[in-house]
Amino acid sequence: MTALDLYAQPEALPASDAARIGRLLGLNDDTPLDDVALAERVSQGLKPTSAAALGQVIGMPHVVGKLIPEATLRRARTSRKPLSREMSERLYEVGRVVDAVSRAYHGDTAAIVRFLNRPHQLLGGRTPLAMAQSSSAGADAVINLVRRADAGFAV
Repeated sequence: MTALDLYAQPEALPASDAARIGRLLGLNDDTPLDDVALAERVSQGLKPTSAAALGQVIGMPHVVGKLIPEATLRRARTSRKPLSREMSERLYEVGRVVDAVSRAYHGDTAAIVRFLNRPHQLLGGRTPLAMAQSSSAGADAVINLVRRADAGFAV
C-alpha cells in the first residue's frame, strides 16, 4: 500500500494535516505528530529518508535536483546528518501540496499525478508541482487553487 492509497480510505487516514504530511515524508514513528511536533522536526532538519519517501510518491526526479541538490542529499546520507532547515522546508511545502491534492482526488493516483504535472492557467501556465517547488508562496497558491475547486468555484 502506497502513501497515496490511504487517501482512498478516509477512515484509515490520519485526521490532522500534520500526521498526513508526516506520513508522506516518511515520519511514521510511534510518536503522535501534531502541528508543533512536525514544526520541530522540520526546523531541526528532516532525515534524508524523508526525501526518499516523498520521492516514492511524486517520483525521485521531482525531489532530487528540483528540491534538493543531488550532492546535498548524498552528503547528508553519508554523514548521517539531517537535511538543512531550508531543504526540510522545501520537502514540507511540497508535502502540503501533495496532501491537499490527494484529499481532493481521494487517492486516485492517476488523477493526482495528472493534476500535479499538467500546466494550469490559473498558475500562470506552470504545473502545480513546479509552482509548489518554487517557494512556500507557490505551495500556498496551489493549495488555495485546490480549496477553491473543492468549494465549487470554477478553476
